Formats: sequence, C-alpha cells, structure tokens
Amino acid sequence: MTAIGEIDEGFYSRQLYVLGHEAMHRMGTANVLIAGMRGLGVEIAKNVILSGVKSVTVQDEGQAAWTDLSSQFFLKESYLGQNRATCSLQQLSALNPHVCVSAHTGLLDEDLLLQFQVVVLTNSSLDDQKRFGNLCHSKGIKLIVVDTKGLCGQLFCDFGEEFEVLDQDGETPASVMIQNITKDNPGVVLCNEDRNHRLIDGTKVIFSEVQGMTTLNSIGPVEIKDCGPYSFSIGDTSAFSEYERGGVVTEVKQSIKLNFKPLSEALQDRQLTPTDYGKIPRHDTLHLAFQALHNFVKKEQRLPQSWSQADADSLLTIVRELNAVAQLDLDEAVVRSLSYTARGDLAPMNAFMGGLAAQEVIKACSGRFTPLQQWLYFDALECLPEEEDRLSECSFSARGTRYDGQIVVFGSAFQEKLERQKYFLVGAGAIGCELLKNFALIGLGAGEEGHITVTDMDFIERSNLNRQFLFRSPDIGKPKSEVAAKAVREMNPHVKITAHQNRLDADSEGVYDYNFFKDLDGVAAALDNVEARVYLDGRCVQYQKALLEAGTLGSKGHTLVVVPHLTESYGPVTPSSSNTFPLCTLKNFPHRIEHTLQWARDQFEGLFKQTPENVNLFFRDSGFVERTLGLGDAEALEILGGVWSSLEDMGAGGQRPKSWEDCVSWARCKWETLYNNDIRQLLHCFPPEEVTTTGLPFWSGSKRCPHPLTFNPNNTTHVEYVVAAANLYRQIYGINGTRDCTSIRNILERVHVPTFTPKSSVKIHLTDEEMEEEKKKESNDAEIDGFQELKGKLASPILKCSTQMYPIDFEKDDDSNFHMDYIVAASNLRAENYDIPAADRHQSKLIAGSIIPAIATTTTAVAGLMCLELFKLVQGHQKISSYRSAYINMAIQLFVMSRPNRPRLYEVAGKKYTLWDDFLVEGRCSSQQEMTLEELFQYIKEKYSLNICSLFYGTAMLYNGHKERLKKSVSDVVKMVTKADIPPHKKMLELIPSFDEDEQCESVPTIRYLLS
Repeated sequence: MTAIGEIDEGFYSRQLYVLGHEAMHRMGTANVLIAGMRGLGVEIAKNVILSGVKSVTVQDEGQAAWTDLSSQFFLKESYLGQNRATCSLQQLSALNPHVCVSAHTGLLDEDLLLQFQVVVLTNSSLDDQKRFGNLCHSKGIKLIVVDTKGLCGQLFCDFGEEFEVLDQDGETPASVMIQNITKDNPGVVLCNEDRNHRLIDGTKVIFSEVQGMTTLNSIGPVEIKDCGPYSFSIGDTSAFSEYERGGVVTEVKQSIKLNFKPLSEALQDRQLTPTDYGKIPRHDTLHLAFQALHNFVKKEQRLPQSWSQADADSLLTIVRELNAVAQLDLDEAVVRSLSYTARGDLAPMNAFMGGLAAQEVIKACSGRFTPLQQWLYFDALECLPEEEDRLSECSFSARGTRYDGQIVVFGSAFQEKLERQKYFLVGAGAIGCELLKNFALIGLGAGEEGHITVTDMDFIERSNLNRQFLFRSPDIGKPKSEVAAKAVREMNPHVKITAHQNRLDADSEGVYDYNFFKDLDGVAAALDNVEARVYLDGRCVQYQKALLEAGTLGSKGHTLVVVPHLTESYGPVTPSSSNTFPLCTLKNFPHRIEHTLQWARDQFEGLFKQTPENVNLFFRDSGFVERTLGLGDAEALEILGGVWSSLEDMGAGGQRPKSWEDCVSWARCKWETLYNNDIRQLLHCFPPEEVTTTGLPFWSGSKRCPHPLTFNPNNTTHVEYVVAAANLYRQIYGINGTRDCTSIRNILERVHVPTFTPKSSVKIHLTDEEMEEEKKKESNDAEIDGFQELKGKLASPILKCSTQMYPIDFEKDDDSNFHMDYIVAASNLRAENYDIPAADRHQSKLIAGSIIPAIATTTTAVAGLMCLELFKLVQGHQKISSYRSAYINMAIQLFVMSRPNRPRLYEVAGKKYTLWDDFLVEGRCSSQQEMTLEELFQYIKEKYSLNICSLFYGTAMLYNGHKERLKKSVSDVVKMVTKADIPPHKKMLELIPSFDEDEQCESVPTIRYLLS
C-alpha cells in the first residue's frame, strides 16, 4: 500500500478488478507465513507477494540441492548448499515494493506461528500438519497445507470454527430493467428482454426507480423465485399501488459463514473437492495414499525410490491397512504411480498447485470468494508414457543436474528430448511470463539443437508488474519479449531463446514463413484476443503443428491442447454481438452505464482521433475527397464537413482554435450541445408524455426519459469535462494549455454560448434499421447544392495552407493525459441526463478501456496445466484420453478437466477427411520446371482419384473451365489472376479445389502447393 488506507491503483490495476478495493484493504493488514522454499513454496510466495498482503515471511531450514533447481526459479547453481529462504529473499522482495518480505531459517514453532493470520505449510510431515493444525485452529489462524509429489498434488484448508465469506463468487451483482410488475400474490416481475436476469431461487434483490408501485423502492432486500430467463416472482404485491413504468432491480450479495474442522479431524471425513470428475475414485485413493506416504517416510526416513517395485509394494501395503477403516474401492495403480514418482519435483505441478494454494491465501486474508472445504487432490498421471514397457529403457537415477527432479519421474532420455525441442511462444504477458519460467525450469530448448522463439509487440507498463513477474520497475518502457528472454536466461543459462517484437499476422509472414514453422516442434499461445488466436491456430493447422492455448479472466481460466490429426483445432471466430450496442441506443436511448461509457469512447474517437486523421489525409492524399464521396451522401457529408470545420477558423464559422481561450470556448459550447441542446431536441421530438400507436408510454421499458442539464461552473463534473475536453482539443492543434481550474473558470465567464431552439424538421431514428434506410435515400437538391458548396470550400488554397493536426490514440493507463478524465466526465454527465447511476473512475476504466481483469494466481495455474500437456506432446502421446483441456474458476473451486474433442469428419466422394488432411504437392521436383495447372490436376487425379473442376486461391478463381490457363505454371496463373507477384517468402500456396465427384461438398482438403 502506498500509505495507510491507500491502494496503489497503478500497480494493482488489473487485480483490483478481480478483488475490489475492500478486499484489497483487508489483505493489506494480513501477515502470512509460508513454510518451505522449494519449488512449491516459492510459487506460493511469489503469488501472495504480488497480491498485496501486508507481509510475507518465508521459512526454510534446508539448503539448496540439485533437485530444487528443477522447480525453484529463484535459486541458481551458485546457491547450492546455501539456505533456500535466504537465497530467495532478494528476488521475492523485488516483486512488490508494498509488501514486507522476510526470511526465517530456524525451526517452525508455536511462538513463530502465533505472529501470523495465515500459515501455509509445504513439504511438511503429517505429524507437523496435525500439531500445527490444532494450534492454528484453536488460535483462529487460517491454515493451508499443500504438497506435490511427482505428478500428484494435495491441498487442505482450515479457516477456523466460523469464517465469513463476504462475496462467494466475485461476480458483478446482476441488474436488469423492469418491463412490468403484477399486482398479485405472489407478484411477478417481468424484465426487459435485452438481457437475461441471471437470478436464481433465493437470490435477494432491491428495487429502485419504480413508478406507480413505489412501495418497492423503500423496502429492504426481497427474496425472489426464478420463473424463467426474463421473469421472477416476489412476495405479495396485491396491496401495493398499480405499476406504471420504469424501475431497476439489483441483486444484493449475501455473505455466508462456513465452519472448518482441524486437519486431524478432517483426515477422517474425506470432504474432497473434485478437480476431475472422471477421477473421483482415484482421488479418494490418493487421500489415503498421501497419509501412507507420510508413514513410509517416517519409517524409512526417505521417499520411495523412483520406479522401485519393492517400495511401491510397501506403500500399497500401508494403504491397504488404512483402508481397513475407510473401506474404499482402492485404485491400486494410482498408489503405485505415486510411489514411482514421489521423488519428482515438477515445475508445472508446483505452478498449478501453487496457484491454487495462493488463491486460498487471498481468500483467507480478504473474505472474498468461497474457500476450499476442505481437501483437494489433483494428478496428471496421464503425463507418464502411454506404453509401460518403455519405462525400463529409461534411466531414472539423479545425475547431479538441475533437471534431477524431473529425471526421476520421466528419465534421462525424455529430458534430452525436451532439450532438443524448438518452440514458438506468441505473447510475453502474464501467461507468457509464467510459461517462460516453466520452460526454463523443465529445460525446454536448452540443448544444442533446441531453441525457443518468443514474440510480443508490447512494451512493459507499470500495471503489468502486478502479475507479469519477470518484469521490474526499471524495465518499464522496454520490450516485453526482450526483458522476459533475459530473465529466462538468468533462471537457466542453458536455454536458447530469441526475442522478437513482431505482431503475429499476415504482415509478419515474411518472418514466420514456411521454413520457420516447418522447423518447429510446437507452438504456445499466450494471447489476449480471439482474432490473434484464430490466426495462429490457422497457421498451426496449415503446418501441422501442435498448439497449446490458454486464457484467463480474473479467477477463471481455460487451457486447450491441439494435437494434429487427433483433436479439433481452436477453430474460427464465432460471430458475437455480446459486446456491441445498437447505435440508436447509444445515440438516443441509453439505459445502462455501459451505454454512456461506450458513447463517451465514441465521442473521444470521433473528436480527437478520426477527425484529425481525416484532416491529415486531406492534406497528403489528393484523392481523399473523391474517395470519401463514394461512401454515401450522409457519411461523406459528415466526414468532409468535419474536415472543413476543423480547418476553418472559429471567427469564420469553423472550429479551428487560435488560442487556449478558443479551446476552452469550444469545450464549453460542446458541453452545451451534448448535455442540453441535443436532449431538448430529443424531448421536442418525443415529449415526456408521448405514447406509442398502441397507447403505451413511449418512455417506458428500456427507454429512459432524459432531462437537459444546465451548466454550473461550481459543479465539479461540469468543470472536469471542460478541462479535459479543452486540453484534448488544444493537443490535436498543438496549442499549450493548463489544468488550472481558476483560470479556466475566468475564461468561461467570457464565453458566448449560442442560443438554441429545437426544430420540428429534425428526424430522430428509433432503430438502427431506420438509420440505414435513411442513408440509402438519394440526396435532394438542397443537399446536392450543399455538397457542391462544401467541395468548393475544401478546394480553397487558403485551407491548404493550414498545418497538420495531431490525432490522439486512447490510452487508459496514463492518468495525466486527460483521456480517462474526459471519458469519466462525458459518460457521467450523459448518465445524469438519463438518471443512470454514475460510475467511478475505476469502474469506468474497466468498461471503457475493455480491461481484462487479471490476477497472478490464475495465470500461474493455467500455465502449469499447459506445461503438463507439453510433457505429453513431447513424448508423442497418441491416445486422446491422455490429453486434457481445462476450465477452472478458482473463486468457487470449480475444475472441469475434459478430454479434447476429436476433429469433425467430412466426406468427399465417399472418403472421410478432417481439417488436418491436405493434399501436399511439390510443384517443382528435382530442379525440374514448375508444374502446370494441367499437371497439377493430373497429379490429384492419379494420387487421389479426384477430378478438379474449379480451383481457388483465396477469393481469386484460378480455374473454372479456363482451358487457356492449363498450360501455364501454377504460380503464373496465380500471378495473372491476382495481378500481383507472389512474395519471395511464400514457399507454399493454399489452393481450394472443387471436384467433379462431389461438387457441392462444403469442406474439401486443401491443396498445399510447395513452390520450391
């Protein structure tokens, strides 16, 4: 925290949208102890420190050993033999300047634990877990126990006798507008059909702005019963007044109190939260197997030897003894697998379990989200080789290397294969940083033949530091990929990595070409938008490469593994209008704060970006005017009128300022237009008492009746709009300005605001369809004359002497640039027009800036899951049942691990294909001349028994009966039809055929035509 009671919003920006200010304030008072600084402990410590608790103490008596380096990313080879906690302290402290981090190298004892509100035990004995568990439970200290052994993990929480959860899921309270309320017992509320109410039985809600049945506005939270997506019932409304119009219903979040048992008691309960619904019996067995493992270690003073049959038999005997009481249907194979791999210390497992455990720490400190009750088990045993007889070929003994914790699970041959991998990582943000950390720890691309290429076009911003843990404050402004690559080399000097700053799209295909992709073993996507994912997925399908993909949204995350010929791909973009609003709603009929914020963004883009860009195009492009006239009369008039007014001085009827005073005057007049004149015009066309042709009130349902505002120089929001708008306006003209409100108020006293009278001739469109129809109408004589006059004005030589303008690109994270100042003021003033509750700056930035809420715990967990799938890909797993795609919601402990879908089959001429099937054709064999179109057709006929009747290259038709083209080479036909040369980097053409045998087939295999 920057000071007592303050939150550093710049640093915690994205996390604040997940946790909220109140939860963050509560976290800022919590002291946390994390015992054990091996790979699992450091993962938890990293995430908890980034989250912003008051203090973190890391405890460890042990010294760094080779096996630690396989997952402890803050240890180096030079630290071997030194205390793990001490060696990690400097790096952990650098993660977050607001958190006090200290190390304790002594024993864990009661006096130490009593200093903390939350205690986390890793790699601890069962005796210690019971002893400290009883102490913590009796003293009200929240206890979290977490452990990983090879490919199996365990998590336990005890938050005391009574723990209050203030917000169970962290979701924004549902809010919907009311269409009608019946006067009945029970009364039924009908909501507007623009959005599902998302309310379930038992939810409590409050009412506001209801007209007629006003009693509802003053009563406390009312419990509802769901009656369908757009209706629900409440209590008896028969004694209330008749409902007239309007009203908003808003969900009221309810806190709950949970009871926990101490670990010693909970051991007998087996209250398990499933992480894979197909593995519930297996995880019941793991509950006993972990206890048995503690007994084994206590007796033998060691973990079972890797892949030792004798030790596996011993562990299984102990499990059977424990099961005499539990009476479970044991999965003995999982007990043996646990014994075989228990010595393993795997970075991906520690990442996943460490992310989950750190999220439980946050819950314990903040009271936000539902904590684990009380046990969770996770395994990734599918990562083991699919054929067991292959195990004997491997050597599992430790070799005194940084990968020993991995070799004891998978063997040295697999480690060598990992080091030979060539991988392409797209994105070095939050997930990208976590992936690179895991890549370094497991040794991906760390051999002579291996390599990692990472690309990210973005530069580091301060808001990144809270979850992109490879970056520090001195890195702000530097390329993400370069800084991340440097950090990875420091973690593991053997990793070979190259950093690029390229956007992955058609423009970079000269870099990421045929040769680049063909040399890869796989691709990982750490992207933040669907379009980029779809493009990358298409390239992976084109070049038959495996893809690991993931994304997060606050506490939610997903992972997807794409395996050539085995699974479906990420797939094309599914059209969605969920984030778009009808233009008429934004322009005249907003009813949610999202509408006013989008309107404010549109105002910003139009006034300060698009118009200046159009002016600059007018200066440098002689065909700009004629090209604009081709857009349609209405749009052309708006664009060209904007250009002229931006270039003509204010004194001559334009909008071009000469001074700062002119900019303030413009801002004040713009305020009057938007918040007074336009609203008066709307009410002139549709008065408050207007009724529709059916006799219903026009201003009802989702249509809120607005009212004009009157400018008040003493109203903070009014002046904030003028300050922001004037400063943005002077920026696009290169004029100096000021933030001084006193001087601005003095200028405002001298501003002349033109009088306004609403016009009856103005037509206001009620729907987007009406607006489109209006655009299609031909111009009348007066409008044509206006066009000619405007063209004449724009042709004036004096106008061409004006200087260029300076368009502004919206940047939400710079609080000094007036961008968010303008958005917040513009949106809230419009909200005031329509009686919509205003949004504060924090909420406005989330919506207007399209910010994706993010927290380090979720990114850590999904990156761990991705790398578990990577283990399978590198081994070449061929069973689809071995792979897992995942959806997780760590706020409510929801985990859905599912087998990926197989690719969809389609049929051509009786033969089945999938998206992975193509017809690969070498256009030039053994230095011979390139194949002609006719020879290509003959090749396809001979090899696949299909006759091509038409052929496309993108949208260009290469052949459809064009016999004169058959004797030309394929590349010549492409160049002739597209009227463009084939770029030198393009080594393969994708050709889409139709066949005589099945001409109507919607899907066909692509012909991938190799040019050389």
